[in-house]
Amino acid sequence: MDAALRSLLDWYAEMGVDVPKVPPVRPVRAKKKPRETAARTAATSTAPTALVPAQKADLSKIKTLDALHAALTAFDAGPLSDGARQVVFARGNAEADLMVIGESPGRDEDNQGIPFAGASGQLLDRMLGAIALGPEDFYVTNVINWHLLKGRNPKPDDIELCRPFIEKHIELARPKILLLVGGLSMSALTGVTGIMKNHGQWQNVTVGGETYPALPLYHPAFLLRRPELKKDAWRDLLNLRETLLSL
Repeated sequence: MDAALRSLLDWYAEMGVDVPKVPPVRPVRAKKKPRETAARTAATSTAPTALVPAQKADLSKIKTLDALHAALTAFDAGPLSDGARQVVFARGNAEADLMVIGESPGRDEDNQGIPFAGASGQLLDRMLGAIALGPEDFYVTNVINWHLLKGRNPKPDDIELCRPFIEKHIELARPKILLLVGGLSMSALTGVTGIMKNHGQWQNVTVGGETYPALPLYHPAFLLRRPELKKDAWRDLLNLRETLLSL
């Protein structure tokens, strides 16, 4: 057991959480045939130099994650992207069974071009590590792909502007399970509101004719402010682990 995992489990124990024994290695899963190696990292495609006006964006011809990344980079998001250095696309293994969908990038994510790159991302990785999931076992993105000016909260219009992209992202990645991190992610993809009462309650997300089981989870940034809720998050993570092991 590595030091980070030991530290996290000790932390949960201090919070009064009954910490079960966690296997020292991840469950072995059959490897899927790679679809596109370049899509496994956030900065793998070369974007067109010309911006495509929002009203002309057409995702019907997008068939790969690389092409989706390029389309996002070329997309003129107007005021939504005014405060952003770059598009924040994805990180992790695009072939993984689990797709983690957060809310919107912060300053660290904007600087590095990958989602969950700051303190909340480090906590997210530790939380998933506590249920024996390593970096190759999940794929991470956000509902919103740009850092919002002055850190403002996304508006309904922002979510609707980005909806075709996140839905296409799910359709192309074809995960078996979605982990919806934060209330905005949950409400944007399920229509359900109220993360406090709906965390850990399985929902369905239908995209491209496919229905995906989706588990809402407290956002790590929220847990950093409300450490007393980490006990609930731990139970939700065990719920996720049980479902992943049943696949």
